[in-house]
Amino acid sequence: MTQQTPLSPPEFPKICTGLINGELADVAGAHLLDVINPATGKTLLELAENSPEQVNKAVQSAHAAFMNGVWSCAPISQRQSVLLKAAELIKQRADSLAALDVYTTGLVFHRSARPQIFAGASWFEYFAGRIGTQDDKLFRQLPETHTLVTREAVGTAGLFTPWNIPFQGACLKLAAALAAGNSCVLKPSEQSPLGAEALVTILHEAGLPRGVLHVVNGRGPETGAALAQHPLVQAISFTGGENGGRAIAIAAAQRFAKVTMELGGKSANIIFDDADYDRALDGAIMAIYANNGQACLAGSRIFVHAKIADRFIADFIARTHNIRIGDPFDAATELGPQSSQAHMQRVLSFCDIARQDNCEVLEQGSTQAEHGYYISPSVVLAHDNKTRVCQEEIFGPFATFLVFDDDDAVIAAANDTRFGLAGYIWTADLKRGHRTASALRSGYVLLNTPMVRERNAPFGGYGFSGVDREGGEWSLNFYTEPKTMVVPYGNAPIPKLGKS
Repeated sequence: MTQQTPLSPPEFPKICTGLINGELADVAGAHLLDVINPATGKTLLELAENSPEQVNKAVQSAHAAFMNGVWSCAPISQRQSVLLKAAELIKQRADSLAALDVYTTGLVFHRSARPQIFAGASWFEYFAGRIGTQDDKLFRQLPETHTLVTREAVGTAGLFTPWNIPFQGACLKLAAALAAGNSCVLKPSEQSPLGAEALVTILHEAGLPRGVLHVVNGRGPETGAALAQHPLVQAISFTGGENGGRAIAIAAAQRFAKVTMELGGKSANIIFDDADYDRALDGAIMAIYANNGQACLAGSRIFVHAKIADRFIADFIARTHNIRIGDPFDAATELGPQSSQAHMQRVLSFCDIARQDNCEVLEQGSTQAEHGYYISPSVVLAHDNKTRVCQEEIFGPFATFLVFDDDDAVIAAANDTRFGLAGYIWTADLKRGHRTASALRSGYVLLNTPMVRERNAPFGGYGFSGVDREGGEWSLNFYTEPKTMVVPYGNAPIPKLGKS
């Protein structure tokens, strides 16, 4: 393990609570939850869970702000100014904001947390630009009539963000929703609540009117359910686990609220025998071990062609042995701790599960520190894609290999999953790569590259990986409703019913 070389730790409040109308929510009588530092296993602070009554107060205030037009009717130039100022402030405070995520998630500061802060700032810059170039549509098919189609904000949006990319995830949702003119209530994961409060404070400092944006904190079945079920929440954007997504989808469906969901994945990473070997090896390691292995888009099922399988797997394991595990603030660290003790134990349990399914455990993950939730990577060779390690999202540094020798067979196996978020393909034959990419039932497919995010493109998945998409116009369309206005400029005859 690498040695600790931390930044100066921030001053944490003793209790974190919601932020409603720019003020801290009352903590009297609140249920308290421990917020744990995964690097030490020790409590950082307590989180005061917001009650349904407090959630209602936040939503009512957001709705009132929307209806009075303080933000929804603000000029586009004003919205752009606020978003761009927020982006500037985020970049200025990148180190301190990244530290908040590190202390609550274990993300590696230099490799994950800090880059995610800048990625979050770029979403505000991006959507500030997009709303300045949106065009209304004019149709003239009807005689002497103009039909104008515009888009207007949905209303109040409930935004649920995950623990594995807490700040960046909040920025993506908020930038799009606010750019469109909505009011928002943000509900971060109870494991990583600190960045959300800091982000809302920055937006207020940038000029966002009070009442437009609020933060509520707590567990999904309590605070989250109150937000998802609220009748004044017209749109819900959720990134997280399957069970939470299902509960929110049911709540939204009961009142026909709009919903977008980015859920789990069990993405295939297909290494053909003609691939650029070194790049494919680098890409496979990156795709499963980046972000401490805790990424929905991880390339967790690695299909490698039989002609190169023995060499590739051996080299992969050798590299795995050299991955530097340690304190997330150490510049040398490549793999930090898992997010919680329960999650660490769950990831480790899959080696035994693999053996029960007659898989070969090539590298047994194990705990790496007396304190904190550090584990070494696991590597398994599966002989059947039906096994649990090939079908269940493990969400940790756990790589599963499968060997193939037929292109059609590997495509069928890659699609044999209830998920369909991402897919990775490595081949020097672009015809082969394009054919494979076209056949994959995945929402985001990358050819000869690890994950890169095109902001103009939709991101999301098929099947159990989610509903709808985020990014570019897809985000703006989700946070807006189309309105058709028919304006005749002639005197087309109107039937005169009831007139003799």
